[in-house]
Amino acid sequence: MSTLTKDLMAVTSIPIILTIIKQEESYGYEIIQKISEISENAIIWQEGSLYPVLKKMEKKELLRSKWSQTITGKKRKYYSITMKGVNTLKMHKNQWLRVDEILNKLWTDARAN
Repeated sequence: MSTLTKDLMAVTSIPIILTIIKQEESYGYEIIQKISEISENAIIWQEGSLYPVLKKMEKKELLRSKWSQTITGKKRKYYSITMKGVNTLKMHKNQWLRVDEILNKLWTDARAN
């Protein structure tokens, strides 16, 4: 499967991150691994590109974070979704479903002609 363009990755990052974190709180590297696995490597994020997005989302109060220590003593920053994040995710989902509907209609009509 081919990778997505940078533009498409940029516009999908917030709903993807919110969906992953809504399922369970997570930390950066784990988010990167999950999206890589789910997308069958169509989306590959580097830590340097993910963390600024997480920070921006936290500033917009879509996420909250807390530091937690692992069994090995390593500290990790875990992210969880806020109610504002849940509402934002619903809005994004509705918008993406609408865009999908429009594109499918356009592409179906194009095949008919």
